[in-house]
Order: sequence, then C-alpha cells, then structure tokens
Amino acid sequence: MEYKYNFDKLTDRRGTACYKWDDCGGAKYPLWVADMDFETAPAIKAAIEKRAAHGIFGYNIVPDEWYDAYISWWERRHHITFKKDWLIFCTGVVPAISSTVRKLTEPGDNVVILTPVYNIFFNSIRNNRCNILEVPLIYDGTYSIDFENLEKALANEKTKLIIFCNPHNPVGKIWSADELAKVGELCAKHGVTILSDEIHCDLTDPGKEYIPFASVSDTCRDISITAIAATKAFNIAGMQTAAVMIPSLPLRKLIWRALNTDEVAEPNSFAVPVTVAAFNEGEDWLDELREYIYENKMMVKTIIEEKCPSLKLIPSEATYLLWIDCSGTGMTGEELSRELKKETGVYLTAGSEYGESGKNFLRMNIACPRTRLKEALDIMATWLIK
Repeated sequence: MEYKYNFDKLTDRRGTACYKWDDCGGAKYPLWVADMDFETAPAIKAAIEKRAAHGIFGYNIVPDEWYDAYISWWERRHHITFKKDWLIFCTGVVPAISSTVRKLTEPGDNVVILTPVYNIFFNSIRNNRCNILEVPLIYDGTYSIDFENLEKALANEKTKLIIFCNPHNPVGKIWSADELAKVGELCAKHGVTILSDEIHCDLTDPGKEYIPFASVSDTCRDISITAIAATKAFNIAGMQTAAVMIPSLPLRKLIWRALNTDEVAEPNSFAVPVTVAAFNEGEDWLDELREYIYENKMMVKTIIEEKCPSLKLIPSEATYLLWIDCSGTGMTGEELSRELKKETGVYLTAGSEYGESGKNFLRMNIACPRTRLKEALDIMATWLIK
C-alpha cells in the first residue's frame, strides 16, 4: 500500500524526557509502554502551532466545538449518538478511573477486573484501599469471558464496581454485542456499576469495528460510565485530554463531582484544540495508521511462526499491542523479558504486570517504524533459537 503519511520516519525520541525511551533502562528497542513512535497527524501539529502562536496560556473553558467533535466522531465512526450533557472533560482516562473508584466505593469494597488486563487498573483500586477481585478470562488459545465466575464476583455483597476494557488490553479482543449485553445484565442484576475503558477503540484492524458498551442496550447505557479519548489513537497522551461519557443523570452528577473534587476536569491550553483537530481533520491519517499497524502485525505473525517456534502469538483484532504466549520457552514472561532486554536490547513487558494469569506471556508494542520493528524481531529470533 502507498501511504500519504510517513510512518517509516525514524524520529529520535531519546533525550526529550520521553517515558518510553528515556526510562527504559537503556534498551535499544523499547517495545513496551503503549506509546507510538509515529509523529501525530499534521492537522494536530498545525492546531498546536496555531494555539502556541497566540502566546497567552491562561485558564480555559470547554467550548461547544469540543463536544461537537466527540459527538460527530462517535456517531460517524462508532454508530452511537451522544448528547452534549452526557460528556464531561477529564485530563485523562486514568484520572477518570481513579476518581470513579474513589467516588463509587468505600475502603474495603471489591472492584472486579477481567484479567489479564491493563496494569493501571490494579493501581487505581489499591490506591483507594479497595480489594481487587480478579476474574481471569478463559484462555484456550484465544480469550473469552468466564461468565460463571464473573457472576460470583458481582454477587459478592462488597462488590460495587467493575472496570472493563473494551477493546481489551492486552489481549486485543473486540467484545461482541452479546458478550457486552451479558456483562451489562449481570451487573444490573447485582447492582454493580460498570466503568468501560474504551481508549483503544479507534485502533481496530482495518475492516473491524468495536461496539461501545453503552450502545448495546438500555441496561448497559443506564449503569455505565465510559472513558474515551483521542490520545491513544493519535499519539497525544502528553496533552492530558479525555472525556467521560455518562448517560445516567444520577451517575453523571456523582462523577462530575468526583472529577471536580479531584481537580481533573479543567483543560490546559492545548487539550481542546488537539482533540478537535484529531476528530474533525485526522480521519484519513488514522485510517492509514491502522493499515500500517496491521501490516506490522502481519509481519510479526510471520516472523514468530517461521523463526520463533517457542512463542505463540495470540490472535488480535484491536490495539497496537500484541500478546505472546512464551510458555514454550520454559521461562516465565518476567524471566524472558529480563533476558531479552539484557541479551538483545529488546524490551517487552512481562505479562505478570497484567495479573497472575499473564505470567507466561509478554506484551509487545508494534507501533513503530517497520524497519525498527523488524530489526528487533530478527535479533530476538536469533537469540531465541541459540
């Protein structure tokens, strides 16, 4: 495929206070934290330059164009219509998660998560002195929800909240409408609120679509809080901008108060312009990005199948994060991650970061120029077959 945008550009990020590259222990190929090595869309860079040129960076409001951009994008791309009142600005999905846990639970309550799952969920629960109730996904080469154990966890009288990941990080699963509806029905049955983290929703494989949790049924809509943002898909996490979407008025009042109490509901001077530019002008860039990431994924699949027989790549439909079963190496994910980094300079995240059920896995970030990714894979493969 010919690309209009240059995703092959090798941008040097070291020495820019970059978490991925400057806090990776000197790894030559840091394929770990979920941060892309691609420059963001030209429309976003132009919006930043325009705002910076103004030269004054005082307090900011959330204008109508921010709401309109979210409403238009989700209606056009994801077939759900938001009302303006449903949306609340937040500085990030993680702050939204932590504020929600604080507001909807008391210390000692249970919060359910389906593991392996994004490691920060664990932090948000522990930091608020709640109990983590892990419900491991069923793994049989692919992943599915263990509804029997999920219902047991939701039925516990101390369970107040479930933090759900849609699409699922790290396994790359797009949940079906039937699966989402069943989760919603069980939560409603047991009086448990669901917080759906949908930050990866725009990073599906070409031809694949995610289903917003709140779109599935009236039940799902009325018991849910959805955290969304342009940050993951457009590589602008450092801009501190996100939204929380809550159709239920009583629930929305609670979370509005939580976000404002925690002082995470006011935008910086660039948070609105970058979001508006992403959703209003970045669509063709994103579609090319998804194609490029998919081609990276197919390259990884080929190399692992042909050169790394001790590894198994889990089928994925979304995100730029690949989940790799390394049990065939005789090492845990933690051991293999450590040895790969030491011996090859390739840094992958140990699966145990995402729960006990991830201990024999690695997570690989493939959102980087293809030449860099291929170098890392070739070096890794050579070391593995020694």
